[in-house]
Amino acid sequence: MPKYLLREYFELCPGGICEDLLSEDEKFQVKNGAVFLSGVMQRTDEQNGNGRIYPHNVLMREVKNYMKVVKENRACGELDHPEDSVVNLKNASHMVTDLWWEDKDLKGKIKVLSTPSGKILESLINDGVKLGISSRALGSVHENAGRTIVEDDLQLICFDIVSEPSTQGAFMQLSESKIKEPFSKADRLNRMLNDIIGE
Repeated sequence: MPKYLLREYFELCPGGICEDLLSEDEKFQVKNGAVFLSGVMQRTDEQNGNGRIYPHNVLMREVKNYMKVVKENRACGELDHPEDSVVNLKNASHMVTDLWWEDKDLKGKIKVLSTPSGKILESLINDGVKLGISSRALGSVHENAGRTIVEDDLQLICFDIVSEPSTQGAFMQLSESKIKEPFSKADRLNRMLNDIIGE
């Protein structure tokens, strides 16, 4: 079954910064000019604006795998979605610092980086631009009773900042692209071990 680049959009929470979600270290960073955003990152078991449904068990597994990247401070994302399955560090604008579940909602916190793209993102925030967050993943889909279901082969790549949050009548469509392997051998081995031991 072919794999496609799957991209989903969600609006970040109003104001973007939720002080009660910040650690003492992050509050100190904010006092020194750092910017953190938080909000819903993804939602499961519900048709999204792009017409796809992400099964809870599939996305939960992928988030668990992705948390290794988060903990290693490697969970970078870009402004807008590139037509690529690899995160280009020269375009990195932010880094996911935490993810957690609230029922079917995956919520998260991101830190704006001091890179050129991060400076653009910070300027957009300061100028009051309403921003969205969007997952980028590889995977296949199948149709079931008129619904498009994301398959078990989903591989979460990152979360990108986008201009169009997910709403009914979504702007993005499922697209095909030449796929580069976005995961290192160690990442693939970690995924297999998580699948085997179920942790």
